[in-house]
Amino acid sequence: MRTVLDIPPIWLVLAIIVAWIQSRFLTFGLSLDYPVTQFLSGVLIGGGLVLIALAAWEFWRARTTIIPHQEPARLITSGIFSLTRNPIYLADVLILAGFILRFDAVLSWGLVPVFLWWIERHFIFAEEDRLRRHFKVDFARYEQKVRRWV
Repeated sequence: MRTVLDIPPIWLVLAIIVAWIQSRFLTFGLSLDYPVTQFLSGVLIGGGLVLIALAAWEFWRARTTIIPHQEPARLITSGIFSLTRNPIYLADVLILAGFILRFDAVLSWGLVPVFLWWIERHFIFAEEDRLRRHFKVDFARYEQKVRRWV
């Protein structure tokens, strides 16, 4: 039985909450708050949202599921998926980095590689195994051509 914790956006929200808490209560006087920081945070968050929209569009066009742990009807290799195999997870990382900058949560930069590791271990590896089993040669070709992240 799947739980609410089996949904990747929940992990993104949890990481953002941890960054916010760190920025409010455990700053240790560290700061990256410069005029360009807020602009860069907006670029990262906005870029992440654009990636999600582009990926969602490809899922809709292919008429397959966007939900992790479900069996896909088609292998998507077009659009944003021709540049990265995991545009939504890449977007999540960009959004997390953007919120860390927005909150000036310097110590939370360590969350980025931890979040990336967690997402890979708990979602990406299983999804790629499912695609390998379901689409065999097509996925093998796609995997050779397109990198996991960028």
